[in-house]
Amino acid sequence: MTNLTDIKFACLDTETTGLYATQGGKICELAVSVSQNGKVIEEFSTLLNPQIPMLPEVIAIHGITNEMVKDAPIFADILPRLIGLLDGCVLVAHNADFDLSFLKAEFEACGMNFPPYPVIDTLKLARKSGRFESNRLGNIASTLGISCEGWHRAMADTKMAEQILYYFLQTLGKEGVCTLEQLNEFQCKRWKDLLVKKETCL
Repeated sequence: MTNLTDIKFACLDTETTGLYATQGGKICELAVSVSQNGKVIEEFSTLLNPQIPMLPEVIAIHGITNEMVKDAPIFADILPRLIGLLDGCVLVAHNADFDLSFLKAEFEACGMNFPPYPVIDTLKLARKSGRFESNRLGNIASTLGISCEGWHRAMADTKMAEQILYYFLQTLGKEGVCTLEQLNEFQCKRWKDLLVKKETCL
């Protein structure tokens, strides 16, 4: 069992050229914030040159233009640093399947397999809790009093997900959820079926 206070969480977010990596979408911005027990250890954010043009409807979502990324590094340039950042971490993202699909595709394009990191999805935690009228990232943040300024840019979304993660860790800690294994169970099942312990984590 791995105590949650001993874990390094790498919250991350990607902005992309499209909705699907399987249809050729690429990452145009990446942000990572590594923290442990609520304290940020390291942050990293960069625009990326996707080497394909972005369509107007995509630019309208995140505001990242082709001009902004033309001189940015390509994914292969930042891959060594990214691997170092994520080493030994549990990954955290909101709607993690989306971000991971793009990261896996970018890794594969560089001739590498994406490592089997443990993953916590704040979207799954939000859905399972039944706490929010809308489970969109910015709406959850607003409900919790977290700033959603810059929503749809990678670092802003990363920091929102990070604060939402620690909200859930505090909330579930009061119900006896103290380990990664327990947290993973909570993101996979309905909370009301699991809330049987009332012990506070020591």
